[in-house]
Amino acid sequence: MNTKHELQAAFTRSGEFVTAQLDRWVQERPGARCFYYGEEDRLVTYAEFGALTDSVAGFLAQRGVAPATPVGVLTRNPLASALAMFGIWKSGAVYAPVNFNFTGRLLSYQLNDTQAGIIIVDAAGLLAVLEIWQELRVKPVLVVCPQRGTETFSVPAGIAVHDWQDACAGWPRPTVALQAHDPANIVYTSGTTGPAKGVLLPHRWVAQYTFFGRLMLTQEDVIYNDLPLYHVGGAIFNVARATWVGCEVACWDRFSPTQFWDRIRAVNATTAVLLDAMIPWLMNAPPRHDDRANSLNKVYMQPLPLDHHKVSAPFGIDSVSCGFGQTESGNPLVAVIEELRPGEGTPANLFRGQNRETREKLLAAFGVPQVEPDQAKQKGYMGMPSPFFDAAILDAGDEFCAIGQVGQLALRPRVNNTIFSEYYGKPEATTKALRNAWFHTGDAAMQRPDGSFIFVDRMGDRIRVRGENISSFHIEDLFNQHDAVVICAAFAVPAHEGDEDDIVVYVVLKEGARETEQSLRTWAESNVPKFMRPRYVRFIEDLPRTATNKVEKYKLRAFFRQEAEEGVRSPSSIG
Repeated sequence: MNTKHELQAAFTRSGEFVTAQLDRWVQERPGARCFYYGEEDRLVTYAEFGALTDSVAGFLAQRGVAPATPVGVLTRNPLASALAMFGIWKSGAVYAPVNFNFTGRLLSYQLNDTQAGIIIVDAAGLLAVLEIWQELRVKPVLVVCPQRGTETFSVPAGIAVHDWQDACAGWPRPTVALQAHDPANIVYTSGTTGPAKGVLLPHRWVAQYTFFGRLMLTQEDVIYNDLPLYHVGGAIFNVARATWVGCEVACWDRFSPTQFWDRIRAVNATTAVLLDAMIPWLMNAPPRHDDRANSLNKVYMQPLPLDHHKVSAPFGIDSVSCGFGQTESGNPLVAVIEELRPGEGTPANLFRGQNRETREKLLAAFGVPQVEPDQAKQKGYMGMPSPFFDAAILDAGDEFCAIGQVGQLALRPRVNNTIFSEYYGKPEATTKALRNAWFHTGDAAMQRPDGSFIFVDRMGDRIRVRGENISSFHIEDLFNQHDAVVICAAFAVPAHEGDEDDIVVYVVLKEGARETEQSLRTWAESNVPKFMRPRYVRFIEDLPRTATNKVEKYKLRAFFRQEAEEGVRSPSSIG
């Protein structure tokens, strides 16, 4: 499968549009489980999901929403978000989700950036929008979803408000003919290293991003999701991927380290996404005699931790997928690690989905590396480029780096419309990212002699000490090995002397731990290379994080600067 025509045909064979796949399952599997919302113990079948999203599409069309225009979604409820997303796509409009934690300037910035004429909100989102109403350049129509545990509210006169139940009341679906290049989503970057940018994603990007994830699924699978639907991991990789295949997705509002395994067992989930910040919480839980008695047989980890086998083995997880996942480029690097031998993983009576032999054949047809744990021992292993991409490591002048040299990961699609179209309304940023016919990811990486790629760090999170380029990712991994450490975050600050950096580490300790700054330094003398040891160690009750569990290091940097300027230690928690 080398030519662009062959590659493009791979998308066509598996369905080019997820909305068409939903229509197929509505006809073929109307009573099958489609969407389970754990917070409300509510199950929606494919027939129900199809009818509700048809109605949302008709509702939007009746209110003048034109194709290719953004529709905002600001709700914590993943079922409402999923129905809105598919309804928006069926109307030909663009799904423009908003972080439900945003208020004030963050919220007005994004709403003014997309200028959506309709925004679907819950009660909390409604109140947040009303607080910044006067700052909005476009005054949107608001569609209010029900929200558990909220009181009644009032809306000032002159603001157009509709009830979500009206949108779901059986409006006729409009006729829309989608094209691969048509815009599907505007999803904002997390903003943890700079101002957020709206990433405009075409419909074929959805097909590309989910391609290898759905290649490993059958309709017996159940995808577990606790990621918010304002990011692509939850909305596309989990929810849209499940709908594409015709299996079930089970959603909760947020990750819970204490309830994770109970949820997996409750719905017989077979696959999940584990982000790096989730893994320490799961690993630090007291071992149980029935840890392996669960149905979770495959997970996706990003970035891949060095101890991925130690995570998989106790819980009987047969395989771990890894690679490079990003809003702009989707899933351009892939690999599957066969963590356990047959019979060592998920108990046979709980196993659902593809057997190993079938999976190996399907992945081999697309050249996806399938490796043993020892072959993925290097921190940040991302596998090989998918057949839909060329990948390279470029230096500051956009020249190719030597094998083993750290530079910026750059990508070039081999099929049109498989990466983002633009940073919405930001032509200069778009041009900069796509210069010299390569998309510049903003991530530092290196290529190994075998052709595989290794993630090093975000370009902005690299640390320079004593002539060495250090990854904050690696420092954090070392300190996370300490028995008393739950999780930590490392970053650079200007050194007292010279042009290099000093290292700061913020540490969250286990409950009851009595570690001190000095005891951690003593431990580091035996466990951390000298040039990677922090100059500053700070303890904190919890790290500030986004809803997708990405650590917001800019908040830690701000408080550290305040400490340096005012001589006051950082607070025990940062909201």
